[in-house]
Amino acid sequence: MDGRVESLIIVGGGPAGYTAALYAARANLGPIVIEGFQWGGQLQNTTDVENYPGYPEGVLGPEMMQQFRHQAERFGTRFITDDATGIELADGGVHRVYVGDDEHAARAIILAMGAEPKRLGIAGEQELSGRGVSTCGVCDGAFFKGEKVVVIGGGDSAMEDSIFISKFASELTVVHRRDEFRASKIMLERARAVPNISFKTPYVPEEFVAGADEKIAKVRLRNVETEEVEELEVGGAFVAIGHTPRSELVAGQVETDEGGYVVTEPASTRTKLAGVFAVGDVVDHTYRQAVTAAGTGCMGALDAEWYLRDTPPSPEAHWQRGGEPIEVAPTPAS
Repeated sequence: MDGRVESLIIVGGGPAGYTAALYAARANLGPIVIEGFQWGGQLQNTTDVENYPGYPEGVLGPEMMQQFRHQAERFGTRFITDDATGIELADGGVHRVYVGDDEHAARAIILAMGAEPKRLGIAGEQELSGRGVSTCGVCDGAFFKGEKVVVIGGGDSAMEDSIFISKFASELTVVHRRDEFRASKIMLERARAVPNISFKTPYVPEEFVAGADEKIAKVRLRNVETEEVEELEVGGAFVAIGHTPRSELVAGQVETDEGGYVVTEPASTRTKLAGVFAVGDVVDHTYRQAVTAAGTGCMGALDAEWYLRDTPPSPEAHWQRGGEPIEVAPTPAS
């Protein structure tokens, strides 16, 4: 660290982080985005995106993230393409983000680390990702029109995905390891009422098998009671066993819910710590769409701008490291 306290640091390089950077840069906040070594969020591993406004012919996920990034860079956003290894949050003071041995400080910070879908960890899952294996029914369900598909999971997310995908699939089988489901009664009843949805329990998937075209062709299942193994011919498979928010670096510093998602004030991106904001999938366990993440990124930048406008730097911002003076970035004019 060179002694400078920035106005704003954004941790995370997905749709939420890049949108926050775009708005913050245009407001002359001079943001730094610690975007991660694998920048772009979950969309970096997505093929066709057809449900984001402004792309009538669709767009590849990595291409869209490159465009988001370029637009933020155009207005002066600076990027650190490496992973944050530590975060120290203050309450109205100076926040610090560590990237290896490098320390970066700011008066405001936006947490945009996102979430990652839980994986089954079985053969073929990674290899066939984007080739018939998906973790987002709303994102990809329409690509499987007329196909036989399976949905793996037993919670509300699995039921919601199944109901949505059933509008396109010819047949849909929900595979779950237990006869009982974690899903709420109403969601389970709704799924059971759909004519082309059936249930296969108690089975677990053991392997996704590719066909000659290198796309998924079968899923190998094992009955957990009898150990019987069978194969289902499918054109698609959806893993719907939940998500893990990437909030581990701020756990115990900001409030999180039982799932690890950062808690913000209603209709806001503010956390309970002054100058700390959270956006995107690290907050959202309901929608988890690129467009909603981008929307909260905009909100986070505006909240941070208003905070910096209305809150003078604390004495701590001028005196760190045992009393050594630190240069403070000027507060942008309102």
